Amino acid sequence: QVQLVESGGGLVQAGGSLRLSCAASGRTFSSYVLGWFRQAPGKERDFVGAISWSGSRTVYKDSVKGRFSISRDNAKNTVYLQMNSLKPEDTAVYYCAAGNSFVETTTTRYDYWGQGTQVTVSS
Repeated sequence: QVQLVESGGGLVQAGGSLRLSCAASGRTFSSYVLGWFRQAPGKERDFVGAISWSGSRTVYKDSVKGRFSISRDNAKNTVYLQMNSLKPEDTAVYYCAAGNSFVETTTTRYDYWGQGTQVTVSS
């Protein structure tokens, strides 16, 4: 089993940057694909991107390509979401999730979830 804890959210002006972290418990971190999702008020939880077990492959939704970057450090059991050139429409609660297949973009394909961290981008 894996427990995930996100951190790094906050309030930032449009055009700014944030780096989210997701720390995992357990000794099998490297056996999981890690995904990032976000959920804005009144909307469904939406896929942002994912990273493969070794970190050699990543995939992103179109609207964040070139602005967001996912990386992982298996020695530290941590995955990161670097967010640059933030826009007000990026405002959401961001979640990390662990799953077994690459690439899955639906929430039901991920087995473990963090509690989420709020990101607010002001215009």
